[in-house]
Amino acid sequence: MVEWVRFIWAIGAALVATRTAMEGSGVVGDEITYDGRSLIIDGQRKILFSGSIHYPRSTPEMWPSLIAKAKEGGLDVIQTYVFWNLHEPQPGQYDFSGRYDLVRFIKEIQAQGLYVCLRIGPFIDAEWTYGGFPFWLHDVPDIVYRTDNEPFKLYMQNFTTKIVNLMKSEQLYATLGGPIILSQIENEYGIIEAAFHEKGSSYVHWAAKMAVDLQTGVPWIMCKQVDAPDPLINTCNGMKCGETFEGPNSPKKPSLWTENWTSFYQVYGGEAYIRSAQDIAFHVALFIARNGSYINYYMYHGGTNFGRTAAAYVITSYYDQAPLDEYGLIRQPKWGHLKELHAIIKSCSKALLQGVQTNFSLGPLQQAYKFEAPEAGCAAFLINNNNSTNATVEFRNKSFELPPVSISILPDCENIKFNTAKVHVAPNKRIITSNQKLNAADKWQKYEDVIPKYEDTKIKSSHLLEHMNTTKDTSDYLWYTLSFKPNSSCTQPVLHVDSLAHLAHIFVDKKYSGSFHGSKNDKGPFSMHVPIIVNDATAISILSVMAGLPDSGPFLEKRYAGLTRVEVECTEEKQFYNLTNNFEWGYQVGLLGENLQIYNEQGLERVNWTKGLSGDHEPLTWYKLEFETPQGNDPVVLNLAKMSKGEVWINGESIGRYWTSFLTSKGHSSQTLYYIPRAFLKKLNNLLVILEELGGDPLGITLNTISTRQSFHPNVSIL
Repeated sequence: MVEWVRFIWAIGAALVATRTAMEGSGVVGDEITYDGRSLIIDGQRKILFSGSIHYPRSTPEMWPSLIAKAKEGGLDVIQTYVFWNLHEPQPGQYDFSGRYDLVRFIKEIQAQGLYVCLRIGPFIDAEWTYGGFPFWLHDVPDIVYRTDNEPFKLYMQNFTTKIVNLMKSEQLYATLGGPIILSQIENEYGIIEAAFHEKGSSYVHWAAKMAVDLQTGVPWIMCKQVDAPDPLINTCNGMKCGETFEGPNSPKKPSLWTENWTSFYQVYGGEAYIRSAQDIAFHVALFIARNGSYINYYMYHGGTNFGRTAAAYVITSYYDQAPLDEYGLIRQPKWGHLKELHAIIKSCSKALLQGVQTNFSLGPLQQAYKFEAPEAGCAAFLINNNNSTNATVEFRNKSFELPPVSISILPDCENIKFNTAKVHVAPNKRIITSNQKLNAADKWQKYEDVIPKYEDTKIKSSHLLEHMNTTKDTSDYLWYTLSFKPNSSCTQPVLHVDSLAHLAHIFVDKKYSGSFHGSKNDKGPFSMHVPIIVNDATAISILSVMAGLPDSGPFLEKRYAGLTRVEVECTEEKQFYNLTNNFEWGYQVGLLGENLQIYNEQGLERVNWTKGLSGDHEPLTWYKLEFETPQGNDPVVLNLAKMSKGEVWINGESIGRYWTSFLTSKGHSSQTLYYIPRAFLKKLNNLLVILEELGGDPLGITLNTISTRQSFHPNVSIL
C-alpha cells in the first residue's frame, strides 16, 4: 500500500509540474487520470473506442484516409506500436523519415480530432520480425532480452527515453496539448515472465518505475500483465475479454481491452481466419456490460508487411479481414455494424459511467446488466447465451425476444436499439479488375544469380554457423558451401540435411537438386534427403533461407537457425560422411544480385541482363520489366499466382516477400495478391524487379486494381 501511494504521489507530482509548466508557456492540455471505472480526460470519465493502425504498414499518403475512416466508424483513439528496429537500425542512429515518420502520423491523428495510445514497448511482437528489436542488440556482450539484465535495460531505457523526449518536444502528450492519452511499456510479458524466475518480477517493477519516472503526464499500461505494479494499468488482449479478463489488479484501475482481435494474422500455408461482425459486436457489448470502458480493435487496419519486416512465416498482407482491409477499403458489414454499436453505447455513456451496475438472471442461459442512477438515466444489456434458439425474457415488466448468442442494448432500459446478432448493414465484396497482363516475353529481362563454390567465399569455418548471427539480418539468405571429396568409391550417394531455418535450396556442382521447407508449426528441424552425383571434387552449395525472424518467446537472443546436420550417405557401401563439423565450410551472406542492389535504378547496370524470356525458368533468377500505372485511384496489386517464392521491388521499394507455392491444406496459396501503394508508383516507366527462388513464371503475372461492390442483401454477411 505504501509503494502504491508513492507511485500515485510521483505521477501526481509529475502532472502538477507538467501542468504548471504548460500554464507558464501558454499551452493548455488535458489532464489524464483514471479511477476504477474509466480513464478521466480533463475531469470527464470516458468510454473510448480505439483501433490499431501501424504507420509503417501503410504510407503517409494513406494515413489521412485511414484515420478519417476510423473516425467515421466511431473511433475515438488510434493505437500504434513504436517500431524500434526501424527507428534505430544502428546504435544511436535514428530514422523517422517516410513511413517511419511517427510524429507526422500522430499529428495527422490530432488534426482529425482523435486521441492516441502509444505502445512504445519497445518489444512489440506484432508479427514483426524479431519482435521489433534491432538485430544489433544480439551482439551486445552478456545481453539477455526482457529480463533484469543490465545491458538490455540500458538500451531499452535509452530508446524509450528517446521516444518519450521526442513526443514531449513535439508537445504530443495530452498534458501538453497533444493527442497521446496512454502509453504502454513492455508487451504481453506475463506470458514469458515465469521463464526468468525472480528476475522476471524484478524486471517488471524496473520497467514500470522507469516508465513512470519519464513523467509523460499520462497513464502507462502493461497488457497481459496481472502483476503490473501501481500505478500502471494491467489490460487484456484476446477475442473474448468480456469472458476471460479477470479484471484490473486494483479496484482503483479501469478495465481496458488493448487488443480485440478482429481476425488473426495469417502465415504461409495457413488459411485466413474469418471473424464475423456479429461475434466482435457480442464481445464488445459484453465487455462494456461488465464495466469495460476502453476497447481497441487489433487491427482496425492491418496493412502490409513491406520489405523483410514480417516475422517468421507471416505473409505480406496483415489482418486483411479487419474493418479496413489491407488496402484501406471498408469491409462491410464489419465496419458498419461496429459503427452502429459505438453510436448506441455512446448514446447511453452517462448511465454506463455514472450508474450503479446490477446483474441478474433472466433465464437458464440469459442474464441482464443494468446501469442506473437518478441523474444519469438507465441503460441495459440483455444477453442470450443459447447458441441455437431464441429466448423470450421479462425485463422491467416488458417482454423481449432475444436471438441466439446475442446481446440486446436498451439505452433507455425500455427499447432495444441494437442487437449484436442483427446486421442491418449491407455486405460488400472485393472486385478484382485485370488492368495489364505482363505476358510479353520480349519486354522482360532476366539475370541468373551466381551459385558460389567454396573457393568463392570469404567466410570460412570448420563447423556449421548459425544463420541469423552470420547474416545479422542484412539478408534472408546464407550460402553454406564445401568441396566434398570421398576417400573411396561412393555409389548411389544421398545428401541428408537438417535445418532450423525456413527453407533450403540444394545445388550440386552448380546444378539445382531440390528444395525443402518447414512451417510455422514445426518445432524441430525439417529434413531433406536428396540423391546426388559425386566426383573427385563435388561442389555442394546449400542456400539457407529465412522468411522472417522469430518474434516472441523467452530468450529470443539464443534462438538458432540454419543448417544443423549435413551428411552424405553412400548407399551401397553403407558408408556415411559426416560433413557437419569435420569439413571446412565456406559462407556467403546474401545473393550476389541482392548485394549489388540490382533491384533499383542505380544497381541495374552492375550485372548483365538477358533480353527476352524463353520457356525455361531457372531458380534464383532476377526478372525486370517496366510498366505504366493504372488510371484512377483504386488500389493496385500484382497477381503472383504463377510465381513461387521470392521478393518484389517497385521503383526500388520492396513490397514484401511472396511464397505462393506454399499451399494450404486446401491446396491453394495463402496469398497471391501483393499490394503496390500508389505512392510507390510513377505515371510511366515503373521499374518492376522480382527475385524468384524456385522457377516461377513471370509471364503469368498480371497488374490488377481492387474495388468494392455493395450487396443488396443486408442480412447476409460476405466477409
